[in-house]
Amino acid sequence: MRLSQCHNFHDFRELARRRLPGPIFNYIDGAADDEVTYRRNTAAFEACDLVPNVLRGVNDIDLSVTVMGQKLALPVYCSPTALQRLFHHQGERAVAAAAGKYGTMFGVSSLGTVSLEEARRISGAPQVYQFYFHKDRGLNREMMARARQAGVEVMMLTVDSITGGNRERDKRTGFAIPFKLNLAGITQFAVKPAWALNYLTHESFRLPQLDSHVDMGGGVMSISRYFTEMLDPSMTWDDVAEMVGHWGGPFCLKGIMSVEDARRAIEVGCSGIVLSNHGGRQLDGSRSAFDQLAEIVDAVGDRIDVMMDGGVQRGTHVLKALSLGAKAVGLGRYYLFPLAAAGQAGVERALELMRVEIERAMKLMGCTSIDQLTRKNLRFR
Repeated sequence: MRLSQCHNFHDFRELARRRLPGPIFNYIDGAADDEVTYRRNTAAFEACDLVPNVLRGVNDIDLSVTVMGQKLALPVYCSPTALQRLFHHQGERAVAAAAGKYGTMFGVSSLGTVSLEEARRISGAPQVYQFYFHKDRGLNREMMARARQAGVEVMMLTVDSITGGNRERDKRTGFAIPFKLNLAGITQFAVKPAWALNYLTHESFRLPQLDSHVDMGGGVMSISRYFTEMLDPSMTWDDVAEMVGHWGGPFCLKGIMSVEDARRAIEVGCSGIVLSNHGGRQLDGSRSAFDQLAEIVDAVGDRIDVMMDGGVQRGTHVLKALSLGAKAVGLGRYYLFPLAAAGQAGVERALELMRVEIERAMKLMGCTSIDQLTRKNLRFR
């Protein structure tokens, strides 16, 4: 299968599966415990039907949205994710360039493999810095100062990952960063020599945002120890309020799922929230963001920008979320599999397919702009 033969999420996933060693593919593809929430995230969209209107004159379609003060040409954005150069040597560089080409927001993670500054130089699109709350408050302030200096527009604090999820696929292969594979994992790497050659012939894998704390050579700290030793599970709303004030710009919380927490986010000065269960990778059995969306939009949607992610595989999924009141929709695995399969060309093809799908669906729904999508266009089974 070639990139030109990829026409949807499932094709990209299959091409990535063929290219990546099993442990790395399963790191992207896997989730927590029995992966119930992972499956539920997409199933939630499938339990919702679209009800189109016709004869509305839909020659020209406007897909743009404004979220947290950022104008996006598309109603989707590339959610920040960790370890992207592990999947393809271009990593965040590819994502930043593709997002810039399509005029949409992208993010760099604290566990990103390209620096905030380099990503900013590559792309003129709105940039998010996704970070975790550390026990070292000085490190938290240092991260925000660095992001401001780099020209990052939005700070995004992930609040559902104060400890790592139980990802059993990784345990079966011994997947860890730095690599500590068991025999089963090593064997799966051996049968994909092209990935190993690509990995070894490009610059060393590193975490530029945390160079002095997490060493890919194994000398300072592994990723798993980073979550168990550096992150602070005692984080409270007072801590968030302090960071919001210190940042002084658009500040978003990722991982909100309850109305109570959405209201607290407003009280402490946040400009946006992302409804998210971390792609099913943290608390298995949790509700899907799509299923929770209407309740939270009804409660706070007129006072804060509500976004969501999780399980999005089609343009029609995006339309359903926008119809319920989401201001924009985050993509995760949807662009990670194309990245793994073909680097920047893969991410660009994925975004182009998503753009075409959304535009086509908008025409078939009888809508010429995102604000015309309403709950009148939906029925739940």
